[in-house]
Amino acid sequence: MTPPHSAPPPPPSAAPHVHHPLFARFYARFSVSADTKGGLGELRAELLAGLSGRVLEIGAGNGLNFAHYPEGVTEVVAVEPEARLRRLAQEAARTAPVPVTVLPDTAEALPLEDASFDAAVASLVLCTVRDLPRSLAELHRVLRPGGELRFFEHGMADTPGLARVQRGLDRTVWPLLFGGCHTARAPLVAIEAAGFTLGPYRSFDIPEKGPRLPSSPCVLGVARR
Repeated sequence: MTPPHSAPPPPPSAAPHVHHPLFARFYARFSVSADTKGGLGELRAELLAGLSGRVLEIGAGNGLNFAHYPEGVTEVVAVEPEARLRRLAQEAARTAPVPVTVLPDTAEALPLEDASFDAAVASLVLCTVRDLPRSLAELHRVLRPGGELRFFEHGMADTPGLARVQRGLDRTVWPLLFGGCHTARAPLVAIEAAGFTLGPYRSFDIPEKGPRLPSSPCVLGVARR
């Protein structure tokens, strides 16, 4: 399948205007607790297991994935446009087990060459990008043929009731409260539409027990360029 966008890579740009200071402060604290107490750290390790070569990570946030990259990874290039989170990611990069460079760019406009990465990682970020098809087209462009896209995302519920709630929240308060996040996106559909071939993946809820939240339905897996 031909990807929907095949434009040449955009030139390097100044830091884009992505500014969510209140959410960034909240996320920086909540995400660490979720990793240690909510099991997200184990999911990050599962997501990144077996990666090798040069890896691109979009929406790196505060860099919690960095500690889980395996030895076979020779370099990670991470993009994070939100200033506070990017500073935290740069701090995390200093103690990462592999070399990590953090850039201020967005997933929609990667200043990177075609087919220059062996793998890409999208971890709880496809819900927040401003242009989902363009972001995935950029990932497709910079991956070499046969390269992997590792994804761990939340998305639209498989039950009509919760899906209606998600759509209503996305039209109103959720993106405002949670840094542009949308709960009703369909990551698997979008990944295939961008020209990737889905590999193994699994669906689950976070948290596994208790009330099912708008952000609970998750999917973790692999796709190939």
